[in-house]
Amino acid sequence: MPLANTPSAPYYAVIFTSVRTDVEEGYAAMSDAMVASAAAQPGFLGVESAREEVGITVSYWDSLEAIAAWKRDGAHLAAQKLGRDNWYAAYKTRICKVEHDYSFFA
Repeated sequence: MPLANTPSAPYYAVIFTSVRTDVEEGYAAMSDAMVASAAAQPGFLGVESAREEVGITVSYWDSLEAIAAWKRDGAHLAAQKLGRDNWYAAYKTRICKVEHDYSFFA
């Protein structure tokens, strides 16, 4: 899986962890649409995602204002409602400031 190409710190990370229900209908399409929609938002820097028993999606942003704008986005609000009603048994969102990062690529 490709890693997000983030700029030099500082920047922000939104960590969305979730436990899914058994409902699959519409989930993959909505997930893809939300990644595309987030990528079009001002301040979006990248995203990484993995799913096993717990799903973890981390999106990266240049400011708290950009994160707040994404949270208020109409399509995102509609997806959140569908997620609560259909796809998620539980979830938690955390917002963090990335003060430092380092990497290794073989």
